[in-house]
Amino acid sequence: MAAICVFCASSRTLDRRFLDLATATGAEIARRGHTVVSGGGCVGMMGALADGARAAGGPTLGVIPQALVDLEVADLKSDELLVTDSMASRKTLMIEKSDAFLTLPGGLGTLDELFEVWTTATLALHAKPMVLVDADGFYRPLMDWLTVLADQHFLKPAGLDLLTVVDSVPAALDAIESRLT
Repeated sequence: MAAICVFCASSRTLDRRFLDLATATGAEIARRGHTVVSGGGCVGMMGALADGARAAGGPTLGVIPQALVDLEVADLKSDELLVTDSMASRKTLMIEKSDAFLTLPGGLGTLDELFEVWTTATLALHAKPMVLVDADGFYRPLMDWLTVLADQHFLKPAGLDLLTVVDSVPAALDAIESRLT
């Protein structure tokens, strides 16, 4: 079916609930017959995501820069692991290899990836679905700020509308699947 890229944290110090969310996300993507595309790491939510997908019988594709392979955080169990020369080329390849994007809670790297795909969508460089999972209001302050940007004309309302915001993984996948058919 579809290759769904998931952006999420790779921190090793997260609350269990975030790891559980990532595991459940991977499992649900696999259960629905899709491939998980990730940043290719084996730690934090990223590792839990891939493990969840594989445990549910789904394929995984990881895209990771050589510098992170050298730090021994690569998901070597990935069905396919693509190694790039930089973080920038990693994002480009993740966008090329994916049919849709789902963002879970995360930090700067996650936001960087989200904003990269969102910005390229606003420039009409792709029309792939983008869904943000606002689990327990995690992204509410960000979305409030982005609404202010739109209100002050720094962001066109049409650009804001390109991102679908939901509160659960099943709703995120429903939104993605409705756009892919």
